[in-house]
Amino acid sequence: MPTYSDDLIKSVLRSTKVIAMVGASGNEMRPSYFAMMYLLAKGYVIHPVNPGLAGKEILGQRVYASLKDVPAQVDMVDIFRASDAAPGIVREALAEKDRLGIKTIWMQLGVINEEAAEIARAAGLTVIMDRCPKIEYGRFSGEIGWMGVNRKVIDNRKPLLFGKGGSLKRA
Repeated sequence: MPTYSDDLIKSVLRSTKVIAMVGASGNEMRPSYFAMMYLLAKGYVIHPVNPGLAGKEILGQRVYASLKDVPAQVDMVDIFRASDAAPGIVREALAEKDRLGIKTIWMQLGVINEEAAEIARAAGLTVIMDRCPKIEYGRFSGEIGWMGVNRKVIDNRKPLLFGKGGSLKRA
């Protein structure tokens, strides 16, 4: 796993106000949905990018087919796609870098692509791979302890609740 200093991650999270989330999902069971919901609640502006949902909304935010369709400034491109898709997404981001003002390429947990990272770094962008901004925000804000992450299991399933007769069921 690539390593990054806490200072770098804090700096990126503090300076980022607007995120283009490539691979955002409208399915509430997907990690991108939960991350988007959390980051919106923390005051970030999110522009979801998903060609299959273009023109619709996720969590009240209009979905765009590609980065070239995003109409506003973007500080960070957050990649929620498979690692092999990252170079193409970075190239698309670089084509829109000046118009959008992109400063950071952030690849989600499990997304590691050195080719994409090198392309982005060569263009002067900050790169973070195999990390989640939601988790990092929670870690630095102190929320991570009460969110259940200390149990060393991270999932996006609805929590278990006790049903009638004491049986466990998903919320």
